[in-house]
Amino acid sequence: QVQLVESGGGLVQAGGSLRLACAASGRTFSGYIMNWFRQAPGKEREFVARMHWSYGSTYYADSVKGRFTISRDNAKNTVYLQMNSLKPEDTAVYYCAAGPNVAQYTYWGQGTQVTVSS
Repeated sequence: QVQLVESGGGLVQAGGSLRLACAASGRTFSGYIMNWFRQAPGKEREFVARMHWSYGSTYYADSVKGRFTISRDNAKNTVYLQMNSLKPEDTAVYYCAAGPNVAQYTYWGQGTQVTVSS
């Protein structure tokens, strides 16, 4: 059974940092694209960042570029999202998603809440 389990969310003041983790299990994700999305209350889910599991190439939404960093630990089968200089507008439920290419999201996690206070 394939699972993506997010953790690391919480409440932080503006300007602070959090590191989210997405623990992947149930299959090999070699060659997969690992993504982070977020959804704020009343808004549509939006793309945040992605990484090719094997090549390590990354891509970020303009809104987080320079503040967020996606990375992976192959030994732990875990993808991270380091979030620095957080803003109140970063408040959302953050989801991990995995797929075989940039247009497919086959597997999703349950999400973790991030709240940034002003």
